[in-house]
Amino acid sequence: MKTRKASLKDFPAIRALIKAFPDKLLQDHLPPIGSFFVAIEDTQIVGCCALEIYSKRLAEIRTLAVAKEYQGRGIASELVAKCLADAKKKRVYEVLSITGAVALFEKQGFGTFNKEKYALLKILG
Repeated sequence: MKTRKASLKDFPAIRALIKAFPDKLLQDHLPPIGSFFVAIEDTQIVGCCALEIYSKRLAEIRTLAVAKEYQGRGIASELVAKCLADAKKKRVYEVLSITGAVALFEKQGFGTFNKEKYALLKILG
């Protein structure tokens, strides 16, 4: 498996991956294609993840998806690591993720802010 920055030609495969998880990936808008990294196995895109930079202070790791038959192989961890390295290279101070895969992100050093237990969200509309 190898990982790289996504290109425009990868967009259909990224969208297909995201659509495979409608119960987990609620995506009203996708980050720009240049924000994505992809994981490739035998010329097929099997995973994706985006780093959306909001400011020098804050970025978000989002839209993480790995094809079901490739899960459990460290692909998600590698994609998150790529995003973190990119954020560090761009001198972003904080990176957040809104996720159900808490253990995955904790392994990468993520934790709660000031020992808070929840991030709360209200959808308006």
